[in-house]
Amino acid sequence: MGPESLQQPQQHKAKICMWKYLDVHSMDLIDKAQTTDELKSLLSEFFSLQDFPSNPRSAILLDLYFYCIHFCRDQGFNREQTSAFFSIVKDTHEACVETPLPNVEECYNYFTELVFCHSIRRPPFSIDLFSQDQLLAITDYVINTYFRHLKLYKYAFTPQVRLDISFSYIGMPEPKEEEPAESSEPPISPLQEEDEEAAAVEDPTAALREYISAQLNQELAQLRQSVEQRLRATEDQFSSKLVQLEKGHSGGKGSGKGKKK
Repeated sequence: MGPESLQQPQQHKAKICMWKYLDVHSMDLIDKAQTTDELKSLLSEFFSLQDFPSNPRSAILLDLYFYCIHFCRDQGFNREQTSAFFSIVKDTHEACVETPLPNVEECYNYFTELVFCHSIRRPPFSIDLFSQDQLLAITDYVINTYFRHLKLYKYAFTPQVRLDISFSYIGMPEPKEEEPAESSEPPISPLQEEDEEAAAVEDPTAALREYISAQLNQELAQLRQSVEQRLRATEDQFSSKLVQLEKGHSGGKGSGKGKKK
């Protein structure tokens, strides 16, 4: 995959997404599913993931959807809240894996806007579907189960980016591939082979080729070092962003508890 085909990180606009993926009929069927196999069978049918036993991507998505429903049941969410939370997680995931480039900040902002879009009453732009405690629980769950493993999701669902370099030098002919032709000439004697090898050693372009090869190896080593430094910087930025998010939400929890007292 070349750089010209990479999709840049996008800014998505949050909208009310209740009943977007799970409608009333789907929620009725999900509520009736009591076992893990029944629930996974329904979800795989809803989202065309029946090949999850042999397709790793389908299996990952099915686990993501299954544990979303399981979280909603643990929190005691009603059908409207379950459908909205499921849509929030699904839309966030699709935004995160739309490009192999780093987009954690854009995706987290999109996720927070989606959550607040279902926590504040301001028709027709947002609704008060989740309470403040539910808002904190949703944020902690998504950060700890999804954003903490965002690199793994991007590795599984985005194409691998490879850097291919080719050089062409002005004034030097490009090598041409020629098919070997049958010749009726007599075989070359050992003395003639030695003369040809000596002529090849005395080739005036040999020194130039060696110099170009040495410079090319040096440039590639510098390029490899630069790419590794950028990857480390991106990884450090991602880790520091997660630490800041965790500190902010832990502080939010403490302030919420203080208000209750």
